[in-house]
Amino acid sequence: MLALRLARGAHPLVQLRRLSVSVAAAGVGFLLLCSLGYAAAHPAEAGDSAVRLLWCALPLAAAVQLATAVARTDPGTRPRGGLASAGLGPVRIALLVAVSTAAACALGSLLALLLFLLLRGDLGGPAAGRTAEFLGAGVDLPFPAVFTLLSAVPVLAGTAAGLSLRPRPAPASVRPAAPAAPADDTSGGGEAVPTPQPPPPAAPPAGLPWGVALIAAGLALGAYATGAAPRPAGPGGAPAGPDHVPPGLVAGWALVAAGLVMVLPSLTRLCGRLLAAGNPGLLRLLAGRVLQEEARRIGHPLGVLCSVIAFAVAAGRLRGLLEPAPVPVFGPLTGVGAALVVLCTAGTVLTVSLEARTARSETTAALRRLGTPAVLLRRAAALRGAAMAAVLLPLSWLVAAAAVLPLTR
Repeated sequence: MLALRLARGAHPLVQLRRLSVSVAAAGVGFLLLCSLGYAAAHPAEAGDSAVRLLWCALPLAAAVQLATAVARTDPGTRPRGGLASAGLGPVRIALLVAVSTAAACALGSLLALLLFLLLRGDLGGPAAGRTAEFLGAGVDLPFPAVFTLLSAVPVLAGTAAGLSLRPRPAPASVRPAAPAAPADDTSGGGEAVPTPQPPPPAAPPAGLPWGVALIAAGLALGAYATGAAPRPAGPGGAPAGPDHVPPGLVAGWALVAAGLVMVLPSLTRLCGRLLAAGNPGLLRLLAGRVLQEEARRIGHPLGVLCSVIAFAVAAGRLRGLLEPAPVPVFGPLTGVGAALVVLCTAGTVLTVSLEARTARSETTAALRRLGTPAVLLRRAAALRGAAMAAVLLPLSWLVAAAAVLPLTR
């Protein structure tokens, strides 16, 4: 009930972000139900059905990431004196957010079930033409399987949101020290006057070497798997179709994606340091320092975005090689899943950017009180975006070229 009352009184922009979570959950639930319907209608093609279900893991991970980012920016997660006095401390607030996120995803799952049944013709209408083949129209679906698949998104998203907001003990380097004894007290009192200490600087991200190692290992695994596995050759030496892409190459691409997620925080901080290097003006100084401070917060979502762009470019190049004889694997569901991954990733980046903006609102207000013009802050934000685009786009192109290179030999 408390989660419902907090949701009703939220800002329309907050409601829009929650609605995006429900839409993402609906898309993932629809893909999962389509995989189940195809498996029920084609029991002899168990391998193809398993591949379809595994393909749904990518949209599922993207939707969970979006739900977690939206939960962190929810105003209900901020500590409030009234709620704390009523017994809602950080642990219960995290539980409240987990329940709210699970409820939003459950609403999306119900919408996915209604759409799925409507397209199959189970609600009285005709089946949706050729799409009915991918939905398993006319075949009864086991209720336990339907319930399990539809509950995957609410359970995973709610758990991830709660874990991301759980209270963590402060590191030893930022814990307040005990007051020192008044050795040279000249104020006449018997107690020492505590001296305010500035907060320690944030530790730089340490995932650069591990991320580079994962990227190198993924590319090497993809090249080895492509050279070792025999496959029918298409035009230009490319595989005859997506069915013949070696599994080791897919595993290599997964390692490359994990490496990009680990590398981008360090690259973001390095980009900020380069912007603020030398004798910077106020514009470059503001842009560089903000990138350095927000590297940990925005680096991982930018790594996911870089991976999505890279493999979208790789898929486009691979499709160009297969254009004389394209072999679709999942039919229209491939485009639905790819669009869902792209939209969820873009929404996550925008949400994390909003979270970073909210986190530095006090600093921005202090700069405005000092007379900093608003146009300068907007130019600094534009400079940060341009600098990160100058890093992401070439890196994505290089990774895409390296990922497709073993298939074109």
